[in-house]
Amino acid sequence: MTNLLPEMAEIWQQTLNWQPTVQQQAQFQRLYELILEGNRQLNLTRITDPQEFWEKHLWDSLRGIAPQGQFIPSLQAATSVIDIGTGAGFPGIPVIITAPNCKITLMDSTQKKITFIKKILTELALLNAKTLVGRTEEIGQQPQHRQAYDIALIRAVGTASVCAEYALPLLKQSGLAVIYRGNWTKEETTVLQNAVNQLGGVIELIEKFTTPLSHSIRHCLYVRKVGNTPLNFPRAIGVPSQKPL
Repeated sequence: MTNLLPEMAEIWQQTLNWQPTVQQQAQFQRLYELILEGNRQLNLTRITDPQEFWEKHLWDSLRGIAPQGQFIPSLQAATSVIDIGTGAGFPGIPVIITAPNCKITLMDSTQKKITFIKKILTELALLNAKTLVGRTEEIGQQPQHRQAYDIALIRAVGTASVCAEYALPLLKQSGLAVIYRGNWTKEETTVLQNAVNQLGGVIELIEKFTTPLSHSIRHCLYVRKVGNTPLNFPRAIGVPSQKPL
């Protein structure tokens, strides 16, 4: 018996002012099946129940690119996006399914995960997505990637200030980093503020929302790049997480 994902058309409409097309729904379903299959060899996700997968992987991924319940307008154009530490492909793969015109780079330091993601991209015919294996600390210093992206997505990778240090060097001027979080406190805002000041960014929005099925609290932080990121960022491998800004 195939595990069927719920359609949730009404919730999509109410929360994001959007609904998947028949084709997008089929791609979400296929993505889910491929992840369940891949989970047997690779430890991709603990989340395998269809409702939970829908909420924590699909809805959550897309909610991040829809601040205040509307998709970031530039995603419809040929925007370049990087998903840092994509893991099993989240949030990047749901984003490319939803905004097929943007160009997305799915980056992870684990070769096995990237090999798996390549298979998904082929299966789902996602032609505007490519993969990159590497550590952000190194990629962020490479001329072909530094200041090359309009949007950087980063979910479940270290503290927020570490995420900012990974993301901002990769962004063009006025690019946007979207940092996905669970809980969030005022103290964390102060720490993040201090980090982004050093990285040439400003906190544009901190959004708190509740997930539609389990009613858990989530936050998304939107950091805009307004100046140059000094060349010493990102620091060497391991330093950002050991000595956060």
